[in-house]
Amino acid sequence: MKAVCWHGANDVRVDTVPDPKILNPRDAIVKITTTAICGSDLHLYDGYIPTMQSGDILGHEFMGEVVELGTSVTNLRIGDRVVVPFTISCGSCFFCNRDLWSLCDNSNPNAWMAEKLYGYSAAGLFGYSHLFGGYAGGQAEYARVPFADVGLFKIPDGLTDEQVLFLTDIFPTGYMAAENCNIEPGDTVAVWGCGPVGQFAIRSAYLLGAERVIAIDRVPERLQMAKEQGNAETINYEEMDAGEAVKEMTGGRGPDAVIDAVGMEAHGTGLDALYDQAKQAVRLETDRPTALRQLILACRKGGHVSMPGVYGGLLDKVPMGAAFSKGLTFKMGQTHVHRYLQPLLEHIQNGAIDPSFVITHRMALEDAPKGYATFKHKKDKCIKVVLKP
Repeated sequence: MKAVCWHGANDVRVDTVPDPKILNPRDAIVKITTTAICGSDLHLYDGYIPTMQSGDILGHEFMGEVVELGTSVTNLRIGDRVVVPFTISCGSCFFCNRDLWSLCDNSNPNAWMAEKLYGYSAAGLFGYSHLFGGYAGGQAEYARVPFADVGLFKIPDGLTDEQVLFLTDIFPTGYMAAENCNIEPGDTVAVWGCGPVGQFAIRSAYLLGAERVIAIDRVPERLQMAKEQGNAETINYEEMDAGEAVKEMTGGRGPDAVIDAVGMEAHGTGLDALYDQAKQAVRLETDRPTALRQLILACRKGGHVSMPGVYGGLLDKVPMGAAFSKGLTFKMGQTHVHRYLQPLLEHIQNGAIDPSFVITHRMALEDAPKGYATFKHKKDKCIKVVLKP
């Protein structure tokens, strides 16, 4: 089959690789009908996530049709149309039983690697390095799905692939980011980063009852989408100090909650941004917390900091004194996708949201290298790339 494979920083290729096979009775093989490039994939593309190996198949946002089932999978049928959560979860461990699906104890065969780096291992992830299991991803024609009886989510008739594809990751991720803000009626939420996850965080904040959402970015088309599709007030941080602007827009008190939808490759305009870029370039710092610093300082006292943006290692000069002094509450982590599948599907079905609004580029699987470069460099007003095998 054809698959998008990682061969080094800024080097992805469409290779011919062996078709996946059933390895465990709880496996399924899915023929992929639609997949996508995620902002998290750019961390792999840029070479910032360790334990990648040449030839690894990328991709963790994918859906398709069940074409083969392991003998223990009894709740699915050949031909079922399914979406695949990016987190791989067993469904029966301590964490899965508590709806903490991305913290599954049993799905990462390389748990020892994560334990050395993080103390404990979270769940395995599709197409996201050997640190998280070394699983082949879904930017391919076919994929093996472990724990398919738990992981695969059947899609009812009448919905297109593009309407439901983002249930695999970015819609639940944006929604959980907003949920972690503990939004109350009348609240103002500020979202740093208007990429795909930021766009869904904006929409989700309103779904959860926010009165105002302020969106911060520097890319005109992202800010335009946040304003027109998300009804957000916008700030271009290259034109003004975003932290001070947010305070002014909230009468000096600061937003009730802030969302870091940027993560480890944040950009900025100040000396701290230059400092981060220099240290990360020579690997003296693994992550650039430029946006995180700013939003911690901007958040009101007693507010909530939600962090869906991916961080991979160690941060430098984070203002924890300010966070402590202001009594901020932090919530973060990989998304517990399984928890949100049914309720978010219902939002799609009742017309509250059509997640396809975020798509700007559609390409064939063979054009994935071009898609990665276009997405990374924000060419042609690119916000989200969907691939069709």
